[in-house]
Amino acid sequence: MEVQTDSQAFIAIEHKHGAHDYHPLPVVLERGEGVFLWDVEGNKYYDFLSAYSAVNQGHCHPRIIRVLKAQAEQLTLTSRAFHNNRLGPYMKFMTNYFGFERMLPSNTGAEAVEAAIKITRKWGYTRKNLPENQAQIIVCKQNFHGRTSTIISFSSDPGSKNHFGPHAPGFLPIPYNDIEALRNTLAAHPNVAGFLVEPIQGEAGVYTPDSDFLAQARALCSEYNVLMIADEIQTGIGRTGSLLAVCGNCSCEGHCERQEATYVRPDILILGKALSGGTYPVSAILADSAVMDVLQPGQHGSTFGGNPMACAIAMEALSVIRDEKLTQNARKLGKQFRAAMNAYIAQSTIVRLVRGKGLLNAIVIDDSEEGDTAWNICLALKENGLLAKPTHGNIIRFAPPLVMTEAQLNDCIHIITSTLQQFEK
Repeated sequence: MEVQTDSQAFIAIEHKHGAHDYHPLPVVLERGEGVFLWDVEGNKYYDFLSAYSAVNQGHCHPRIIRVLKAQAEQLTLTSRAFHNNRLGPYMKFMTNYFGFERMLPSNTGAEAVEAAIKITRKWGYTRKNLPENQAQIIVCKQNFHGRTSTIISFSSDPGSKNHFGPHAPGFLPIPYNDIEALRNTLAAHPNVAGFLVEPIQGEAGVYTPDSDFLAQARALCSEYNVLMIADEIQTGIGRTGSLLAVCGNCSCEGHCERQEATYVRPDILILGKALSGGTYPVSAILADSAVMDVLQPGQHGSTFGGNPMACAIAMEALSVIRDEKLTQNARKLGKQFRAAMNAYIAQSTIVRLVRGKGLLNAIVIDDSEEGDTAWNICLALKENGLLAKPTHGNIIRFAPPLVMTEAQLNDCIHIITSTLQQFEK
């Protein structure tokens, strides 16, 4: 096999032989450690995307890698046709960690969302007595829950949706962060089984709702006997400065207790990405028995879901979050990052605003969504040793691993602000 040593050669091979379903930054990575990545030429970068928040614990965290290696040498896959000695302890660990009664294991975020949709619909028919095949789920515009054929049916993104129909029915879109729209839709549609929501819309540009939106949505769901489904695939597991984004600004030390005044408890919690420690696909949904027990044997399944590798990795990944107090670190560093960016914005002509929570943040560039300024800024950031990626054309998301130190953050703030200065009008 021909061995390539430079980035352009790798990019050319990928372009020639791969599906053209992504538009990556022109960098070819070969190694990672903590908050850093290295390309095939040996250049070192700060990672400010964290694989869309899958690498909260940092690249190749030694504890997680040790567990991965040990389990890989012991047992990797049994399927759910048999029990394995990792799955039960993993389910107990997860339900205790997040405060639910039952867990359904899966692999990818989109797979977990699909499972949540199925459970919500069946709950609607068997518990709420909705007419068969008439259940509806309220969703938010500008959402991103994955790219399966069902999920794109309620996407607002033409690129994800157009020419992939016919689209699945049964979804009612409302504006995000619009509690009156939710109230009116619930009142007008008696066959609603659930409300699917991202506590912060990540792909939409880190769109953070009003502080009382989730609490009010929770109250409306309870009033109308509708399941609240929180997609925390990107926002969960410490990223926003709380274990879960639905926790608000609670002060818990690694776990969010149900009695916390700021905790909005969903009926179904969807997790993924950082559950993997950035090493291996792991996702899950959690719910109490009254909801989860609508599933019976043979009605849902996953060959790899709950495999011993995934179970061992996920437990260690969550233990790292707790033991190293990465949730608290994200909360502290996030405040410092936004303060520094707001100070820069006060005298900037190119950056409109910064928004976010914890270490999930974004800046909005003074350009149209069709413009290329944000892309060019990201190319310049790459040349200056920091990797980030635009979303929605004129928004740049900043989400470093949660193991970042204050000194590293200050170095990154200097890189970002000095790079932005190159684009000031």
